[in-house]
Amino acid sequence: MITHLSEITHYYGKRIALTIDHLTIPSKCIAGVIGPDGVGKSTLLGLIAGAKKIQTGSVEILGGNIQDRQFRNRICPHIAYMPQGLGKNLYSSLSVFENVDFFGRLFGKSRNERIWRIKELLEITGLASFAKRPAGKLSGGMKQKLGLCCALIHDPELLILDEPTTGVDPLSRRQFWEFIERIRLRQQNMSVIVATAYMEEANNFDYLIAMDAGKVLAASSPNELKLKTGRDDLDAAFIELLPEEKRRKHEELHIPPRAIQAKNNIVIEAKELTKNFGNFTAVNHVSFKIERGEIFGFLGSNGCGKTTTMKMLTGLLPASEGEAWLLGSPINARDLGTRKKVGYMTQSFSLYTELTVSQNLELHARLFHLPVQKITLRVSEMIQRFSLEQYKNDLAANLPLGIRQRLSLAVAMIHNPEVLILDEPTSGVDPVARDRFWGLLIQLSREDGVTIFISTHFMNEAERCDRISLMHAGTVLAQDSPDALVKLRNVNTLEEAFIDYLKEAANLSKFEKEITGLPKTNNESARQDLTTAKVSTNRLQRMWAYALRETMEIKRDPIRLAFALLGPMILMLVFGYGISFDVEELRYAVLDRDGTPASRNYLEQYSSSRYFKQRQIISNYNELENRMYSGELQLAIEIPPGFGKDLKRDRQ
Repeated sequence: MITHLSEITHYYGKRIALTIDHLTIPSKCIAGVIGPDGVGKSTLLGLIAGAKKIQTGSVEILGGNIQDRQFRNRICPHIAYMPQGLGKNLYSSLSVFENVDFFGRLFGKSRNERIWRIKELLEITGLASFAKRPAGKLSGGMKQKLGLCCALIHDPELLILDEPTTGVDPLSRRQFWEFIERIRLRQQNMSVIVATAYMEEANNFDYLIAMDAGKVLAASSPNELKLKTGRDDLDAAFIELLPEEKRRKHEELHIPPRAIQAKNNIVIEAKELTKNFGNFTAVNHVSFKIERGEIFGFLGSNGCGKTTTMKMLTGLLPASEGEAWLLGSPINARDLGTRKKVGYMTQSFSLYTELTVSQNLELHARLFHLPVQKITLRVSEMIQRFSLEQYKNDLAANLPLGIRQRLSLAVAMIHNPEVLILDEPTSGVDPVARDRFWGLLIQLSREDGVTIFISTHFMNEAERCDRISLMHAGTVLAQDSPDALVKLRNVNTLEEAFIDYLKEAANLSKFEKEITGLPKTNNESARQDLTTAKVSTNRLQRMWAYALRETMEIKRDPIRLAFALLGPMILMLVFGYGISFDVEELRYAVLDRDGTPASRNYLEQYSSSRYFKQRQIISNYNELENRMYSGELQLAIEIPPGFGKDLKRDRQ
């Protein structure tokens, strides 16, 4: 059954986030929603899933209007919705297995069926070896994979995924979509609606909805979009669909060759760098050298140690073993001289959202101890260089993602560093903004000689690097230029080369053979029953699932356990015996600066009460402070001048 939206308008405050006249999404296929962050993709998916209230218009899914409460309650168990963001549908204190098991219980799956499904899901997503690890201790990419497992545990009729593979390595992305296809073969009436930032991923979908500024630009198959725009790839096709004003800002990216550097002009060097977290080795004897002015890319599977390595190079994390040098000096977190020569841009933008663009730049200039007389000039230079003039008085919280990203880079460059370390800086940014960002990086590298160390999951970005390092499970698999790595593996693209290296490192060839079809085991009859399995909506079963989950969370959290058991007892004792609202003989004194009958009448109410005990009057403020600080007085009453007159005139 098709999904149809008509006359939809959705507001956030006074801002229009989404406007759709009519949109029809075909069923029993994979439909993709493409576009940069902030264009209304998440709002659209939330409305279809029933997670957001429809303000105007109507949404019809699975044969009915989702605004009808009875219909919505009936069909919601047949919808799986994975919201955008790492681990938003997970429980951090529960293990990987327990999280998926909880969702299986919610949908009424039997114990045998849950175990079989969880085993398959965890093996497919590479989480089988982490089954006992708490979700809160997983890397960002692993949380994404676990969220997918939880969404897929009950074979939904409508699967809605909001950027499920953002931050996930190419091999895991490929395995994930292969797994979706297997589920669709088993449940042929399932429809999938997914938002994605990866155009190479969207190219394989059956239907695409291109969006910008809260509106639908076009909706058709990938091939039809490319034919309509006369472009060979989706990135170029999407740019062609944008309004003329935005298209004008896009220029074809040109990467000039890097100038030949003198020998031994090494800016960053790591030798057998290792980082252990307890018994877990996050980075395992990593070695590399990066020359001045080089753009060095870091690619790897999720949780492979890329971010940890970057933090060790900036001094934010101490190394367990090995050595590292930055600009010829050993890494030392206390060496402020060296750290001032480094700009670091984290995955989550390091901006103060309550400050404007200019204020953010000025604050970071002061943090890096730029001379006061040079700060204004440097801030103006950064605003002009990064084309932030029209936004300089806007709050960082209100900036579009692409502009916020340019501001983050400007903040990282404010102190004119010699080295830039960028941790996945372009995630969720549209192709135009991404190319513009890379234009700035190339300019910094080729013209200013800045050394750039960048991690990314976009293959087209990795191809722009001078050299790249491929990582897996904390170790470096290969290092060379992108072209050299492609030739070495005898494949056509860098993505294929990367996947080939990952398969070899993880010994996945045997694993892939095992998962090409449903394995023949003693539980085959149980698996055959899955084609006719129904989702349970029994409220008692769902209550029991929640009760078990809460019990496990409380047992593993000593603080919550203490509050649950001891809290009520302590409160009973405190309220029963420890709290008294009676006050007697409260020591006070008066500073009467009015001296009228009205002030004396007012003060008489205190002196005649058994709750207060008057002390010698106060003559000045110094005496008031001294007597209060010494503990002689518990209360001081000051009557201001004109108190009596104000009282007669009914003034406050």
